[in-house]
Amino acid sequence: MRRLGYLQRLAGKSAWNRRGTLALVVLSIALSTTLLLGIEKLRTQIRESFVQSVSGVDLVVGARGGSIQLMLYSIFHLGGATNNMGWDSARRIVQKEDVAWAIPISLGDSHKGYPVVATSDAFFAHYRFRGGRPLALLQGRAFDALFDVVIGAEVAKQLGYAPGQKIVLSHGNSGSDLAAHGDKPFTVTGILAPTGTPVDRSLYISLQAMEAIHIDWRAGAPIPGFQLSPEQVKQFDLTPRSITAMLVGLKKRGRVFSLRREISEWKEEPLMGVMPGVAMDQIWNMVNTGERSLLLISALVTFTGLTGLAAAILAGLGERRRELAILRSTGARPLDILVLLSCEGCLLVASGIFSGLALLYALLAGIRPFLSNSYGIFLSLSEPSASEWFLLGGIALAGFITSLIPAFRAYRMSLTDGLTASL
Repeated sequence: MRRLGYLQRLAGKSAWNRRGTLALVVLSIALSTTLLLGIEKLRTQIRESFVQSVSGVDLVVGARGGSIQLMLYSIFHLGGATNNMGWDSARRIVQKEDVAWAIPISLGDSHKGYPVVATSDAFFAHYRFRGGRPLALLQGRAFDALFDVVIGAEVAKQLGYAPGQKIVLSHGNSGSDLAAHGDKPFTVTGILAPTGTPVDRSLYISLQAMEAIHIDWRAGAPIPGFQLSPEQVKQFDLTPRSITAMLVGLKKRGRVFSLRREISEWKEEPLMGVMPGVAMDQIWNMVNTGERSLLLISALVTFTGLTGLAAAILAGLGERRRELAILRSTGARPLDILVLLSCEGCLLVASGIFSGLALLYALLAGIRPFLSNSYGIFLSLSEPSASEWFLLGGIALAGFITSLIPAFRAYRMSLTDGLTASL
């Protein structure tokens, strides 16, 4: 053990004497580690972020179409619905004996690029995320009056809004002044606590408010010569005629299949019910090929980095032949030379891995705000997961095996030099 410790210290000093050249090798391994581990961490955490955006929802109900599309626009507010579902159908589903609660959702408007979601009080009471966590208000209160709006944490942070502030919503996603509902401003009454989900990037109004701002609009534009004030629209029946989708929670989850079948056979209008877990699996099956391709590319980059390690040590063996001969003359055995070069290679791999980890977490800390602001994806700076430790172990093992190539070459050279000297 004492001899091994001596050889390890000797390997460290030898590497330090050639630090300029070997630093490039360490950098190559560090970048390879960052790429390989970064892709794995992004893949797993993005998937976890998507899956945990909503919790406890048994069915997502909407107009018949694609199940993935229904999930994307109802949960993540990406894209748009081709058709709405009738309000009468939504009420009949809520009245079903198996239904414990339901959250209606109506989409279509926006504010400075952020989606506006019309819903009911059930949203604040029953919406769950990340394993059952309820929504909480960071400031203010939920909407109460007709023209109240509750905003997500990211909207408040990016736009600098606070309770009591007046804002104007826009029709559709254009954000154009021509599509603005400027005659019916809303008052911010509450700001939701951060969730790390698309909730942070949305604004919430009542279903009645959504009807109120469109009561004097037709075909996506104001009716010429006809305009109602905020006080006048309150005199109208603001019950919605249709909604975009509805999130449904059941009293007994075992009844989800029968209710889904009943909804799909609805005679009044073509509807469909989607189980979130099944739809999520379909989404990830679609991107599975891309994930594997990225991992393969990063594995090839890592292999290239380790090949550079072997090449750098092999290239220096000719220059170090005198050094190795001196070691032999002082009593070093051929096996010691093998261990010395192996320790040097392992030292370089370990330095590259730790440098790569440090670089990875620095990059993650830098892109976290961007991913959260732009895509509603929450990345945690947690310690490596089991799969990530497995990849790190694979890099270390591959690096050790790679370092044996120049080490064995040095072993053979030391044997040859020793025989030549003895002759």
